[in-house]
Amino acid sequence: MSEHAPTRHPSIVVHYLGRIERIVLSLIAFVLVILALLLLVSSVIAMIQAALAGNVRDGAIDILDGVLLVMMTMEIVYTVTLSLQSHKLVAEPFLIIGIIAAIRRTLVITAESTKLELTNPDAFRSTLMELGLLAFIVAIMAGSIFVMRRSEQIQLDPAEEKLLDD
Repeated sequence: MSEHAPTRHPSIVVHYLGRIERIVLSLIAFVLVILALLLLVSSVIAMIQAALAGNVRDGAIDILDGVLLVMMTMEIVYTVTLSLQSHKLVAEPFLIIGIIAAIRRTLVITAESTKLELTNPDAFRSTLMELGLLAFIVAIMAGSIFVMRRSEQIQLDPAEEKLLDD
């Protein structure tokens, strides 16, 4: 009986740590969903106010920024949900979140850079460098997603491998 005691104790600890992890991840997902809903309502209200005031063009970047933030938040919820279901950390949703974040920043910079071009040429050059870096980051993340998906397609099941060997 003493042989089983040491192996039983760590499994109980692991079991309860797993439960605690699921509870914490569920609470995080719940908070993120509420945050996303509040951000979405705020963006809709801002859009309605801009439409009523006749200045949708002026508020469009802020509205788009808010909606993309909601998308990022929901992608994080999706990633947390995947972690809860599979008990694994999956990289692709994080890459998608990174792409959305980079695109969001690119849109905001683009909208604000038109003012910098005339008033502050040095800041404008820095902004162009940041845009180039963001484009590079998006390309690297998209390439990573492509490679990950391609490597999943390349992996063959044993029956297909046997057919190829024959």
